[in-house]
Amino acid sequence: MMWLKKHPSESEAEQAPAQQNSSAKNLKNWIEYRYPLFSTLTQQYQKFPMPRNVNVWWTFGAVLSVILILMLITGIFLSLGYIPTVEQAFSSVEVIDRQMPSGWLIRSMHMAGSNLFLAFLYLHLFRGLYYGSYKAPRELLWFSGLILLLMIMVTAFAGYVLPWGQMSYWAANVGGQAIAAIPWVGEGLTRWIMGGDAPNAITLHRYFVLHFVMAFTIIGVVFAHILFLHHVKSGNPTGVEPKKEETIHFHPYYTAKDGFVLAIVAVIMILLVFFFQDWLTSPENYMPANPLETPENIAPEWYFLPFYGMLQVIPFKFGGLLFAAGSLLLLFLVPWLDRSPIRSSRYRPLYRISLFLLVLAFVTLGFVGKYHSQIILIWAGRFALFYYYLHFLVILPFSNRFELHRSVPQALTNVAEKD
Repeated sequence: MMWLKKHPSESEAEQAPAQQNSSAKNLKNWIEYRYPLFSTLTQQYQKFPMPRNVNVWWTFGAVLSVILILMLITGIFLSLGYIPTVEQAFSSVEVIDRQMPSGWLIRSMHMAGSNLFLAFLYLHLFRGLYYGSYKAPRELLWFSGLILLLMIMVTAFAGYVLPWGQMSYWAANVGGQAIAAIPWVGEGLTRWIMGGDAPNAITLHRYFVLHFVMAFTIIGVVFAHILFLHHVKSGNPTGVEPKKEETIHFHPYYTAKDGFVLAIVAVIMILLVFFFQDWLTSPENYMPANPLETPENIAPEWYFLPFYGMLQVIPFKFGGLLFAAGSLLLLFLVPWLDRSPIRSSRYRPLYRISLFLLVLAFVTLGFVGKYHSQIILIWAGRFALFYYYLHFLVILPFSNRFELHRSVPQALTNVAEKD
């Protein structure tokens, strides 16, 4: 007897997706009853009120979040093949590049991600300075961002040491010498950090632990940063607090804008990974560390060059360390140094000029850090360092007295976009 296969009727075929949707809805309701997860996500992200005049500068937070996730994923995979010992660190990196399946790609993505992350972090910081994102009530948002900057700089430096190439070793050595210049406690602090007077196996192991732990600690600070943002809401180019009718939902309006910028960043990363890998690190770092051979020109990665330049322009090591550390600590005082009632530099033309000169001074210090053997650049760097401190300690506090005031709009309605 032949058994015939029973085909489902059209009504049964229509009921199948309906049952699946019902099951998904029941699961959602079950979770929502016990914790309002989905309603919170909807309220805090999809329906999060955003000023309708926000420009492309406000997309860099999303870019940094995505790159951070990429860095964590690639870093975990790299740690599976990395061996943090003096004898095997460099060779294990070579094994990752040459023998591990897609190891070269993962490492290139990690290095490209670190470069792009610091680049967009500096742009994000400039956005905050330009549009006055540090003013009340957003001080905690500003402080958490600066803490993230310091943590990421420490993490990046530790990660730069891990390949234990020639430049990695001497970068760790220079960093230790800079700390040793601190009076009374410097030498002891250096030995405590490095486990000796010069970089050694203990140094490498400690930097590996520091790099790994800090990477996950950063996630917690990012979460706090987002909490502060969602409490005080996002700023906008005019610096005017928007009314409810002047805001729109984050999704789909700004998710589309973020997605477009992320697509551009993805193209840049593809170019760096597949075509410009030599831009990602120093060629000397592809040689194993040799304590007996000093490189001709010791210089850190580009994102540390301005601070390294500050060390070079001051003839005393401790003085250079003070100025380099002070350049970052000054940023924590900005909410009190800026006494102007106007938030955005769009309506402060003289201060806007000073801010762009500050960027020029910062870039000049970067060139000094790269080519510090040239006397002319040393003097240019000293002038740039002088202007850096002049901007924050003199121009910023007193700019309101000499500013060419422009009328600030009372609402976002019919505000012409100029940036």
